[in-house]
Amino acid sequence: MYISISKASNILKSGGIVAIPTETVYGLAGNALDEIVIAKIFAAKERPFFDPLIVHIAEFEELENLVAEIPKNAKLLAEKFWPGPLTLVLPKKKIVPDLTTGGLQTVAVRMPKKQIAKDIIKQAGFPLAAPSANMFQHLSPTTAEHVMEQLGGKIDGIVDGGTCEVGIESTVIGFENEIPVIYRPGAITGEMIEDIGYKVRSIEAGHPSPGLLDKHYSPSTLLCLGLPDEVPHNSGLLAFGKLPANSERFAKILNLSESGDSTEAAANLYAALHKLDSFRLGRIFAMRLPETGLGNAINDRLSRAGK
Repeated sequence: MYISISKASNILKSGGIVAIPTETVYGLAGNALDEIVIAKIFAAKERPFFDPLIVHIAEFEELENLVAEIPKNAKLLAEKFWPGPLTLVLPKKKIVPDLTTGGLQTVAVRMPKKQIAKDIIKQAGFPLAAPSANMFQHLSPTTAEHVMEQLGGKIDGIVDGGTCEVGIESTVIGFENEIPVIYRPGAITGEMIEDIGYKVRSIEAGHPSPGLLDKHYSPSTLLCLGLPDEVPHNSGLLAFGKLPANSERFAKILNLSESGDSTEAAANLYAALHKLDSFRLGRIFAMRLPETGLGNAINDRLSRAGK
């Protein structure tokens, strides 16, 4: 089931689907321009067809093959943050199937930073649609083992690239009159974009974008964002920084970052949720992070993981 980069590329060329590592999470990759392959991805994940996929490229020049136009600000953001965890939503060319874009006339594209992912794209010879390699609405995978647990036997192979360095999905940005609009918060924060001279508009609630359904990234165990007044029996705590005064009442505690570092917390988020989920707790409570930088993106994922 675990395969090499060259084997993965050959499978992709033959119309198969494989899990590959990126710096954010593991993606379930297939030819973004082949509707049959895209249908395989949706089927393996049991993901609804209206939920658009992110297309991954290895070089900036490949973007021109996929989009009808590249706004000036989109090019400047790509020059600053690519390769990396930034996804740009731009008007698509007809070569991109509607199935890939969920029927939208825009396509979400990013250039991953992880070399393994770039090598696979280059050897395959075409852009890859690569949503997170998990079952729909379940926890995103940050290790090959996470992928095996959810999709083993349903896909054609897994490339083991170790633990994902960033550990949280990419920031998704669209453009309205050249102004960047964050549709999904992620590893590239609004503050980082404003630091290079851009004004960023607030998140567009309900905008069609990958990963924006109300329920997403969920563990099997009931998850609640925030701390309870009374801790129920057999509850777990996903902590951040200093533990609360009643922490001894929790059956299990995992701390995303004891030092209160949001970058460390993002890298640990999904692995910690996978581990807490394995303890068969009654429920999991997650401490809310400060709404700055990556804290905003992590709180977004935790709120979507709740039931």
